[in-house]
Amino acid sequence: MKPYNMQQSNIHLLSTRMLDDTLIKRAAECQLTIECVSFIETKHLQSETLQHRLQDLATEPVTAVFTSMNAVNAVALQLPQVPGWKIFCTGGITKEYVIKYFGENAIAATAKNATILAEKIVAANTSSAIVFFCGDQRLNDLPETLQTHGKSVEEIVVYTTEQTPVFIEKNYDGILFFSPSAAHSFFSLNTLPTGVVLFSIGQTTAATIQSYCTNKLVTSEWPGAESMIDLIIEYYEEQAAKA
Repeated sequence: MKPYNMQQSNIHLLSTRMLDDTLIKRAAECQLTIECVSFIETKHLQSETLQHRLQDLATEPVTAVFTSMNAVNAVALQLPQVPGWKIFCTGGITKEYVIKYFGENAIAATAKNATILAEKIVAANTSSAIVFFCGDQRLNDLPETLQTHGKSVEEIVVYTTEQTPVFIEKNYDGILFFSPSAAHSFFSLNTLPTGVVLFSIGQTTAATIQSYCTNKLVTSEWPGAESMIDLIIEYYEEQAAKA
């Protein structure tokens, strides 16, 4: 996207998770200055029980499900070998990590959110055991959808998420949220002027934000930080065109 001309100074944004430098630079080319402060911390779980279970699954024809890059990392780093799993995952960075560790041929299907992913798993009518690798604060959408269609699913928690709230003194034009956990963490210490625009990934994160404030909210249906940056650039280009 081409940078647009603004009569005012740069738009200042806060991301509630860390972003790649390439995305920050890309935004800067469009006069969007992004500062990053992490409001959650994830930790991979490691135990003998988990390691033994992963070792067993690595030898089985599993239908593996990932909706988080953290889950992909946590599992891949503990596997004794690259398994022959059929993998269903959400898009964006989660898909990129699946390709990195398991190869693109391992992916059976991707979707923009957990509910649609569950529907694709049901449609695939797989006969192998379904294993959902997730965090301790995973949402109910995927397992509930599978169970509604008579599909049993084994849930294995492979990472935890802890809130790390930070009080923000600086004023920003917009705030970026990527998860409900980060939204809960942010609003546990902060309130916002009504003029601050909020950006979110997915309807669940959007609903969490709306439980705290009535600010203008712009939501991307597609997962991943790159989709978020696309959305923000497009939003401010439209605002500049109206000015």
